[in-house]
Amino acid sequence: MRNTRTLTRRAVLGAVSVGAVLALAACGNSGGDSDSSGDAGSDSSASAPAGAGTTADATAGAHNAQDATFAQGMIPHHRQALEMAELAADRASSAQVKDLASRIEKAQDPEIRTMSGWLTSWGEDVPAASGGTAKSMPGMDHPAGSGMPGMMDGSDMEMLEKASGTDFDTMFLTMMIEHHKGAVDMAGTEKNKGEYEPATSMADGIITAQTAEIAEMNKLLGKS
Repeated sequence: MRNTRTLTRRAVLGAVSVGAVLALAACGNSGGDSDSSGDAGSDSSASAPAGAGTTADATAGAHNAQDATFAQGMIPHHRQALEMAELAADRASSAQVKDLASRIEKAQDPEIRTMSGWLTSWGEDVPAASGGTAKSMPGMDHPAGSGMPGMMDGSDMEMLEKASGTDFDTMFLTMMIEHHKGAVDMAGTEKNKGEYEPATSMADGIITAQTAEIAEMNKLLGKS
């Protein structure tokens, strides 16, 4: 994972230095893409109520160790995505990046609450929230988090936190693409090995929504 994060930082810095963000301006009329991706994001968010039934319903549903592992890993993974998205509000220069970040928050925050409810009903530990800063984000220095695919480390987040304008836009998109790919991998494992239907349904929604957002972000970066 360390090599992946190193490559990510090199890719980000390289993208900034060559002015890759010029592609953002070229996409100024791509409102249709944003709407389409917004639909995908809402699919992911819509999956939350399906798993947010009563405690009795959650307890009665069959689940296995993979379901618990999925929730315990995806909660801190989503929390870091929210931390990244929150930075976009006053650092991003592109309206499209700000819109994407807002959709990520709206989709993933309810999923965190839903997964926390599952774990509580199963008698499993719910990952503790961090202090809310980039340096203390889950997965930065915690062994379990650092092993999750797509997670940024402390230096990645510090670099993003210090950036602004078009530099931020490029860093955000490049890092979030990697982050989304990690979430898709984790969700794929849940679909294949999970047993609790609301969890496998959420995993399917994550794959659909975040795959669409990866394509959207690549387009904003000028990639095919």
